[in-house]
Amino acid sequence: MEGYNVHANGIRQHILHFPGNGEPLLLVPGITSPAITWGFVAERLSKFYDVHVLDIRGRGLSEAGDLDYSLDAMSDDVVALVQRMGGTVVVLGHSMGARIAIRAARKNSQLFSKLILVDPPVSGPGRRQYPAKWSWYADSIRLAQKGCSVDEMRVFCPTWTDQQIQLRAEWLHTCQYTAIKTAFDGFHTDDIHADLLELTLPIRLIVAGGADVIRAEDIAEFESLAPQTKTYTVQNAGHMIPWDDLEGFLGAVTDDAKGA
Repeated sequence: MEGYNVHANGIRQHILHFPGNGEPLLLVPGITSPAITWGFVAERLSKFYDVHVLDIRGRGLSEAGDLDYSLDAMSDDVVALVQRMGGTVVVLGHSMGARIAIRAARKNSQLFSKLILVDPPVSGPGRRQYPAKWSWYADSIRLAQKGCSVDEMRVFCPTWTDQQIQLRAEWLHTCQYTAIKTAFDGFHTDDIHADLLELTLPIRLIVAGGADVIRAEDIAEFESLAPQTKTYTVQNAGHMIPWDDLEGFLGAVTDDAKGA
């Protein structure tokens, strides 16, 4: 693993690189996941892809402060970064990162060879709310900002391993509060379904079978709007799929890479 910084879309973007022999893959994490927290996943994915994990603006070591934290701004970051990478990149987005990938692909689909969308929130205007509550994010961020132990953070993610919780306790303070609030509110105001209608590139939708983020009717709508979508469900895994079932997640992501 090695880290590097790129000036793209007017800001400093920090990326962790896990070198591999396959095609380039840009991993875009979720709302409160600095790149380092996806290291255990990226390391395994590097057997199939040349993996780059993004610190989304306002998180990790990327630029923060008085910035635009809207979905459009974050997707513009991805477009600019992939242009610097030379294009034809696979983008794997988890949760908010999947919504970013959808919006980025609508803006410039020629830059991407495929989208891997992991349990994207399907909330939006006139739709049911995202099942997670804002207080879960707010309380855990405030705790991390003060400094907290693994045991204190465990209350928010009781099924994770000690190492996973330790990384969250160490890095969650880098998630700027206003950036997270703007993104969370955007789950309910941004319409990614309109974006899906405009996409023709291959899409792989990975669903957490043990979560309530994506239901059967949501899968049907997704596949109706983007018929090129292939859906894979990781049974019994919660929204943070690799944290609950890493092997199931890797199987859902990489069966094409394995030649299956």
